[in-house]
Amino acid sequence: MYSLTIVVASAVVSLLVGLGLGLLAGRRSSAEGKKSREVERKLDQVIQDKRAYEDEVVEHFSKTAKLLNNLTDSYRDVHNHLATGAATLCQGQGPISLERLQSAGDDAEIPPHLANIQPPLDYAPKSSPEEKGMLNEEFGLERVKREKAESEAEGKS
Repeated sequence: MYSLTIVVASAVVSLLVGLGLGLLAGRRSSAEGKKSREVERKLDQVIQDKRAYEDEVVEHFSKTAKLLNNLTDSYRDVHNHLATGAATLCQGQGPISLERLQSAGDDAEIPPHLANIQPPLDYAPKSSPEEKGMLNEEFGLERVKREKAESEAEGKS
């Protein structure tokens, strides 16, 4: 009924499909397959834990920044309250409030006491015309001569 080639071809195809299914089933139930699936499961768990930790860190620092901003605002309010009270109670002799400092004017404006600046001198000014300046060749030699004379006087004694 069936030709020999069809029967042989069907047997070969069935054998190949059977071998493929057997290998697949064998790998799934083998110790190495189980170990591989366990490692993949642990890796997925570690990745999820890492993401949860990163989210927690971001949330922590966001809340810290918000709390620090609130603290800064509260400090500014307390300082302004104390400065305003001191200015009122001390008839204007108290500390300057931050509000008055902020409305004081242009930050680029140089105060008058700092506006008169002279460059540094590259020489030492003399206090009198007879004095020898630092650039004079004999500057400091009198001291050396005097020290030498004093040491000779001590040597003779």
